[in-house]
Amino acid sequence: MVAEPAGSELKRAVFLDRDGIINESVVRNGKPYPPATLEDVVILPGVKDALERLKAAGYLTIIATNQPDVTTGKQLQSVVDAIHDMMRETLALDDIRACFCVEGPDCPCYKPKPGLLTEAAKDWKVELKQSFMVGDRWRDVGAGQAAGCTTFFVDYGYHEDLTFIPDFTVSGLSEAADIIISGRAD
Repeated sequence: MVAEPAGSELKRAVFLDRDGIINESVVRNGKPYPPATLEDVVILPGVKDALERLKAAGYLTIIATNQPDVTTGKQLQSVVDAIHDMMRETLALDDIRACFCVEGPDCPCYKPKPGLLTEAAKDWKVELKQSFMVGDRWRDVGAGQAAGCTTFFVDYGYHEDLTFIPDFTVSGLSEAADIIISGRAD
């Protein structure tokens, strides 16, 4: 259950993909995968500071992540929960939203669909057109665009096409935070 934010004015948020933005992805044959265990999670350099700076600047910080490996049986729900619990305890995050579906027409939240962002926006009273999505996959950029957010893409050179054109291409969350906080993305 998400705590209801105080006040009625709309807020600004930075939505963040998890693997590749918050923690290192495991890359095999040019394709990124989530860490298999809690012990395998490595928070990327600069992430803790970037999240703290975004929070200090008044932004909500919300992870929006596809985790279909739970549904396909490649990952345990308990492992994903443990990773998210650790992130909530150690990082300046307001919320973590995860889609466990396998991509298909019946799921409105599997990125590039915007459901994770729009549902969080409704719960947290977020103005999506004044908010941001930071990700390392075409699906993240697509979800951000579909929700009306300004998009940031961290290009790791994965072996996949960038189906959607981001507003900004950056080296990581720290650079995205710099641009967001400075107002250059408005």
